[in-house]
Amino acid sequence: MDHGGFIEQYGLSERKKQILKAIIEAHIEFGEPVGSKYLSSVDVISCSPATIRNEMAELEEMGYLEQPHTSSGRVPSELGYRLYVDSLVERYRLTEAEISELKRTLRGKQNELDSILDTAVKLASKFTRYTALTAKPRQRRITVSKFEILPIDGNTMVLVMIIGRIVKTKYIRSDFPVSAEVSSRLAGILNKCIAGFTAGEITVPIVMEMERAMGEYDYIVAPVVKSVCELISSFDGGELKFDGINKLLQYPDYYDTDRLRDMLDLFEKKDDLLQALSDDAYAGQNEDRVKIYIGRENLVKIMDNSTLIFKTVKRDGVPVGAIGLIGPTRMNYGRAIALIDNISDSVSGLIGSGNSEKEDK
Repeated sequence: MDHGGFIEQYGLSERKKQILKAIIEAHIEFGEPVGSKYLSSVDVISCSPATIRNEMAELEEMGYLEQPHTSSGRVPSELGYRLYVDSLVERYRLTEAEISELKRTLRGKQNELDSILDTAVKLASKFTRYTALTAKPRQRRITVSKFEILPIDGNTMVLVMIIGRIVKTKYIRSDFPVSAEVSSRLAGILNKCIAGFTAGEITVPIVMEMERAMGEYDYIVAPVVKSVCELISSFDGGELKFDGINKLLQYPDYYDTDRLRDMLDLFEKKDDLLQALSDDAYAGQNEDRVKIYIGRENLVKIMDNSTLIFKTVKRDGVPVGAIGLIGPTRMNYGRAIALIDNISDSVSGLIGSGNSEKEDK
């Protein structure tokens, strides 16, 4: 999402931008509301506490700040964090020692994607105080390219399905005898009618057409198609792993028992977040940037008090994974963005056809 136009739209002066930036960075560091007294001590803000209070009040009216209590200071709103991430955050550079450790550790896993991603998630969590994740997105089109049927006995046959370079088999048992001739006929109809189709594309009219083609042996079509759809649906390659889940307990944002339980449930079940990450990875397939979802922008509703930062890992331009961080909205954005950018680019370089890494960020 590009919100850079907010600065021009609301006419934020340089002083307002400095004050907003100082409040956000102080809140990220200390986790408390920020008042005018603290801001008047910040070197880059050279104005009186009264002027600062007026500017803070205007920033609150514009939606960039919130006041939790009447007598307290202000905290950033989601809109304030979004403007900060898009326009105000300073570019963070990893140290040479950090970059060296990242590359050395990742290279030790050679070109095995699973091993590299497992190492990457541990590094991301180690280098931050946040929960790290790696995802292998669900594939968009899983289809069977060829079917074969091998009769075993009068009532049992083996359904052979070729998916890419993988061969899957399924035993099918019928209540009625199925001859070798019927098996061969069914294989031909499967190849003609549903080879190259996803599970969602195998519709009721297609199944009815296959049953008509099988004539008196139409009873065998439904159980076979059911087996095909079940296999296609389960064979999506998606996977989601976390490291450092317990690190969320450091932050007051997760002290609420119900909210923490919801987050832990999300980490355990994974499906909602994995599907959202998969959809996002393919939707932004041509993009090469770190993506940031703040609070209610998040892909999953449960994460409405959290920030998700991630970047897609690609092999030859095709998404094969993603590396990211989950933490409170008062995240250290500069460092987190730089870290995810660097790790994901390093992984993409290692698994690419040329094994060449991008220039360091």
